[in-house]
Amino acid sequence: MTMARIAILISCVMLAAGAATAAPARSKGGTAKAPPAPRAAVAPAPAPTATTPTASPSTTTAAPAGSPSRPAAEDSALTLRAGQEGTVFRSLTVEGEDRIHFEFERPELKLDLDPASAPGLDWGSARDVLDRTVPDLAAPLVARSALQASPGVAHPWLGHFASGDVARFRPDVKGVERWTLTIVDARGEAVASYAGRGTPPREIVWDGRSKSGAPIVPGLTYSYVFEAHDRAGNKRNFVGQGFRVAAYRLDTVDGPVMVFSGRELPMPDPTRPVSPSAREVVPIVIEAATWLNQSAKGTGPVRVTASGRTFEEAQALASSVVRQLAPNLLGDPTRLQAVTEVRPDAPEGGAVRIAATR
Repeated sequence: MTMARIAILISCVMLAAGAATAAPARSKGGTAKAPPAPRAAVAPAPAPTATTPTASPSTTTAAPAGSPSRPAAEDSALTLRAGQEGTVFRSLTVEGEDRIHFEFERPELKLDLDPASAPGLDWGSARDVLDRTVPDLAAPLVARSALQASPGVAHPWLGHFASGDVARFRPDVKGVERWTLTIVDARGEAVASYAGRGTPPREIVWDGRSKSGAPIVPGLTYSYVFEAHDRAGNKRNFVGQGFRVAAYRLDTVDGPVMVFSGRELPMPDPTRPVSPSAREVVPIVIEAATWLNQSAKGTGPVRVTASGRTFEEAQALASSVVRQLAPNLLGDPTRLQAVTEVRPDAPEGGAVRIAATR
């Protein structure tokens, strides 16, 4: 037997002696402790000269500090109870399998809760739940409409249609007893006239209406003749230069009336297919829709009258205006009425009159 084996044997004897005296003696009145046994002195073993064998893995040792040890059986178990002496160790050595089993007594969990009588839980009805959470019906519509372009958006920056007067005349004559201002078209026919006695006003305005009160056709050339008579009966005529009337707007009882020349619209070639750019709405039509949408009778009929030298020209002009006006007009698009007029004296490219009717 080598010296290493002798040293291991002495260590096992000391551990077995400590385990034999570890359990304290109990008495009826209290707990008694065994006096600690004197430690055996073990001479240090010399350095081994051969391989040291390992101890058996079936030994588990747990003892208080300073207590002698005893050999443990292979099926022995050590129970550590809380609140008793000897359960506090200075050191704990476990030899063998590295498994330690702890058992704790857990109290049974019982819940005695009645939802019908628990405080803070009100059952109520389905209507009570809906009344507590009022649904917002407008929010989904607002969120959806925010992503859609509205045709009713106003365009105040557009200014194609002039309002008020379309022409101004400033006669500069003196010593006049009576006077007459006549506005004529290209054929020399009078379309409007003004007359008075005494000195004429410094400025005479024309709102674009004819003698019958209807709006004149834009795009044509107009002129004027000023006739003055003095007290002696002498007559003087002043012929003015020709001028053209641009797009203008009249405010009537039924709504706005807008008149413009057909040259304001790009007329595509009927022999060629319509390109996507030609389908876009021109600004003057958007402005006309804006005025109609802002009128007090914004849901009434709207009449689109197109004048041309031929029926085909007038019909093409009316169809183009209705097609561009319909998606930008509020209400039912069927309230648009297209009317064509054939006039030999129509301006080149035709003319358009958009009016709200009853």
